[in-house]
Amino acid sequence: MLDPSGQEVLDRAECLALLATAEIGRVVFTTRGLPAVQPVKFLYGHDAVWFPVPVHTDLFGAAQDGVVAFEVDEFDPGLDTGWWVTVLGRAAAMPGCDLPWRRPDLAWQSSGGSELRCVRIPVEVVSGRRVKR
Repeated sequence: MLDPSGQEVLDRAECLALLATAEIGRVVFTTRGLPAVQPVKFLYGHDAVWFPVPVHTDLFGAAQDGVVAFEVDEFDPGLDTGWWVTVLGRAAAMPGCDLPWRRPDLAWQSSGGSELRCVRIPVEVVSGRRVKR
């Protein structure tokens, strides 16, 4: 199915399959009443997006039961074809999650030794589009 702008609307299964192929996504959250976007390395599993975050950051603060958006995409160099997927969900810090230690490759090297915590965004709402020219 195409939307009014001619982009292919992806169903939930297609969106989740594409989400699982990405390695870097963008978390959209609110801090001090303003929108913010931060790239993160992540994993998708158990119908949720998981990523480590240093404590004492705006993103970690937003992950304390806040509704966030998460976006992944891929486009060819000429921007003629590509796709994007957006997830909406209530983020939560997950005590006891061993992701930061089990997968240290998911933390940015510039985390400066800050304590890391695992954040989970359940896939409550998902949408996506594919562009072909």
